[in-house]
Amino acid sequence: MPTSNILEFPQYSTLIVPGYQGSGSGHWQTWLERELPDARRVSGIDWARPRLSAWSDAVRVAIRYATSPVWLVAHSFGCLAAVTAASRAGSRIAGVLLVAPGDPERFSPDGLREEAGGQSIASALPQDLLPFPSLIVASANDPWMKPAKVAYWADRWGSAVAHAGQAGHINEDAGFGPWPEVLALLRAFKEAQAKGLAAPTQVLARAGGEHAAWSGSGAVPRRLAVAG
Repeated sequence: MPTSNILEFPQYSTLIVPGYQGSGSGHWQTWLERELPDARRVSGIDWARPRLSAWSDAVRVAIRYATSPVWLVAHSFGCLAAVTAASRAGSRIAGVLLVAPGDPERFSPDGLREEAGGQSIASALPQDLLPFPSLIVASANDPWMKPAKVAYWADRWGSAVAHAGQAGHINEDAGFGPWPEVLALLRAFKEAQAKGLAAPTQVLARAGGEHAAWSGSGAVPRRLAVAG
């Protein structure tokens, strides 16, 4: 798993923001980081302690040190930290891809509510339209955020939503290791924004655990096969 400090390698334009417990060597975010020469993982975070203030501060540092506007690719609780940090970064943000966001109602300022108690962090998140392009990839059976909550936050933020079907939490445990489709989606998202078009939102699924082909027409397949 990449461990380089982003401050040692400031030439990046894609920032990877993992979620609670981080993204291990078999996670799609780690794979994506290897595939993109311009990608760096946010550093300075205790992945075992999902604290919004500390995480969003670390993301803001990474954004500030980037030499150009950045694309954020976040997962789970990292999505909440990413949008919180990015909403205060103005023109430093090119866009955000939020994969399987965590439900803010499950977190308090000190961590998981089931462990730390306290009020939720929902009120600490951006409450209005985000001032940059945003795309949420959502799963119908995600244990960390129900579809109705995804719709609520997408409406608040003005985010496009790509539905990945029954994809769990879209993590390594759900079979999302090497994931060429997310790379295709990110590239399509960037291309759409460069042309002033809407973000790609349709997800194609294929039976039999195979990958559907990238159509180039605003649709992106999801990975169904469990990574070995």
